[in-house]
Amino acid sequence: MFRNYIKIAFRSLWKNKGYSALNIFGLAIGITCASLILLWVEDEVNYDSVFPKQDLVYIVPTNQTFEGEVYTFYSTPGPLAKDLKDEIPEVTKSSTTWGGEILLSDGENGINRYGRYVSPDFLDIFSLNFLEGELKGALARPDGIILTQETAAALFGSDKKVLSRVIKVNDEYSFTVTGVVEDLPNNVTFGFNWLLPFERFQLGEEDMSWTEEYGNNFADTFVEIAPNSNFKEVDNKVRAIIASKMDSDNGIPNEAFLHSIKDWHLRSDFRGGKKVGGQITFVRLVAFIALIILLIACINFMNLSTARSGKRANEVGVRKVLGSSKKLLVSQFMMEALIMAGISALLSIVLLLVLLPLFNTLVEKQIELRLLEPVHIFSLLSITLVSGLLAGWYPALYLSSFRPGQVLKGNGKNQGSATIIRKGLVVTQFAASIVFIISSIIIYQQIQHVRARDVGYKKENLVNVSVSGNMVDKFYPIKEDLMASGAVENVALTNSYMLSSGNNGSGLSWQGGVNTEDVLVRFRYVSPSFFNTVGLDMVEGHGFNEDRAVDSTNVIITQSFADLMGDKSALGKTIMRNDINYNVIGVVKDYLYGDMYGNGKTGPVMFYNNYDGANAMYINIRPESSRTEALAMIEEILKEYNPAFPFEYRFENDMFNSRFRNEELIGELSKIFSLLAIIISCMGLLGLAAFTAEQRRKEIGVRKVLGSSITGIVGLLSKDFMRLVFMAIVIAIPIAWFFMQNWLESYAYRISINAWAFVIAGAIAIIIALLTICFQAINAARVNPVKSLRSE
Repeated sequence: MFRNYIKIAFRSLWKNKGYSALNIFGLAIGITCASLILLWVEDEVNYDSVFPKQDLVYIVPTNQTFEGEVYTFYSTPGPLAKDLKDEIPEVTKSSTTWGGEILLSDGENGINRYGRYVSPDFLDIFSLNFLEGELKGALARPDGIILTQETAAALFGSDKKVLSRVIKVNDEYSFTVTGVVEDLPNNVTFGFNWLLPFERFQLGEEDMSWTEEYGNNFADTFVEIAPNSNFKEVDNKVRAIIASKMDSDNGIPNEAFLHSIKDWHLRSDFRGGKKVGGQITFVRLVAFIALIILLIACINFMNLSTARSGKRANEVGVRKVLGSSKKLLVSQFMMEALIMAGISALLSIVLLLVLLPLFNTLVEKQIELRLLEPVHIFSLLSITLVSGLLAGWYPALYLSSFRPGQVLKGNGKNQGSATIIRKGLVVTQFAASIVFIISSIIIYQQIQHVRARDVGYKKENLVNVSVSGNMVDKFYPIKEDLMASGAVENVALTNSYMLSSGNNGSGLSWQGGVNTEDVLVRFRYVSPSFFNTVGLDMVEGHGFNEDRAVDSTNVIITQSFADLMGDKSALGKTIMRNDINYNVIGVVKDYLYGDMYGNGKTGPVMFYNNYDGANAMYINIRPESSRTEALAMIEEILKEYNPAFPFEYRFENDMFNSRFRNEELIGELSKIFSLLAIIISCMGLLGLAAFTAEQRRKEIGVRKVLGSSITGIVGLLSKDFMRLVFMAIVIAIPIAWFFMQNWLESYAYRISINAWAFVIAGAIAIIIALLTICFQAINAARVNPVKSLRSE
């Protein structure tokens, strides 16, 4: 019997090749979309899963209160890790870490790589797999360095043993390779390419006493707790430890807490000191979009199957007369649906192999299909089975319910209920497609709205280069050569990138200020040319002197800081920090940093004329200069002064745009899925239009004989379908408005939803649907009426 089902199913598919192709291709698109998204979701939810101690490992962030508002930072005091391990019995291991980029070189071969300075417990906390060397003692010596497999291969070649090899760090310090660890996957939150002992943090700096003070937050702290520990009890102990170490005179105590490795990527958004979500919201949204696409494809299947019911009515009638039960007929039609779904799945595998590289480019990942893995085979089979069952259940029940007496008399089945359901499904398909179109338009408008906002400085043509080697010591010769080239307007050094929140602190006091101790202030250490280079406008006063000694106690502040000093001019007023009085010599306009979607109110910033600790060089290229030529010239000059270090740069505008990656991805996916949803919907519409034209071919023939024009017949066949599209628009608009309004609510700086988004989306749907219907209607209207009426 089962064999019979398969034979009949394939015979039916072959007999109706056109409809079968539409069904199979529509389902294949849906399965492909769902599979791509599930691969992406798998990569997201498996972040940090490479580390085995999922229930034991935590990072320790801190909650800090400023002006009554709680902020959450990952930076912690240097001694916190040791004190947690020493004073809380449940904390079995702890590590202080700090991440940064250094130059690693073996002879002439030099590469820049990001890595971490860590305490020895770090290796055990993350259960790193050593390919060379051993975990125990790998960080025991101060001149030891651990490399990842990829980094070791880049330095020495992939086929060489590197243990005990000596390499140069920053072209100055010699380190011995004490271990090579297996590469970490891309989906880890705190990745690295090398590990150095934490005591070598700030290479070359002799006085490290500031790292042992609780008032300085700069490091990441990781801990491992004992199995079967009571999380709440341990967390309460962690929350109390910083307060026990700090005097109230040192400012408001921080509150540390435990944040599980399971939440580092997906649930790391905090508001008011409480976890409020994060990437998980985005993951759920994308997964929901994939589900909608799959549902649209299944609806397409149901529509085409029920539309062809008249063609199979006699078959059902004969089989029932010959003794087939409804159960057997349902099984037969479900088998056809499952076979179609199976063929669609095979086609989707081909599509996945073709589209996965493009999808990886879109989502900026390196996802692999890994089809032979049991979990992926099971997932694909599950999607196929669900698609087949979802798409086939209604057609199976509907077709198997025909009454043989009516069918064999030629009366067929009353199509009323099926027609209503079919129209409802068409409306659902197009409503979903229109929601996607509206969403992609509004998301695009929101991103462009934020990109176009005034950030307070000139980010166009502004290049930043990471400071390395002797760039600070040779700053003025480098600056002179760059400006003498004619392609550069100005050059500056700073300790913080423009978009970064940077260093901050509290406990300051100033003239005209009340209750200033808990105001959060950002600190920037810059060269005198900084303001002209980045285009920060001076509101009053003047910039720094080239002689830093002149400005040893002078500062420049932003307008928001000046406002805290009262209505009168801030020039000449003093600010006390760490028992030193600083004199305000200038006020610059506020600029945007940190949260790009904030309401525009930025916290106060104080600038010092001190660039010894600079980590970024900003170079302003002249607008009329060729970027390519300017960058080549900049590289040549920097190589002259810093030959060992590779030239790496970023445009500030690109860094600004990268802040909207999630929103851009949602927008891109919305555009792609709205296109696919429309294509699938139109495939179904094309099939239904063809079926309708076939049903009404004699009517069309009569009308043509009686003088109807092609235009009139096209209008006759189109109007019913266009009513459905208009109904879909009416349904889609409030749904899209509700979801988009809720989405926009999460941004302080946002657009207002414009009616034009709905008009454009509706027009696109109408035009595409009309073209689809008219294509089939015109073909039907052009048929010679003699052929249509010949059998009468």
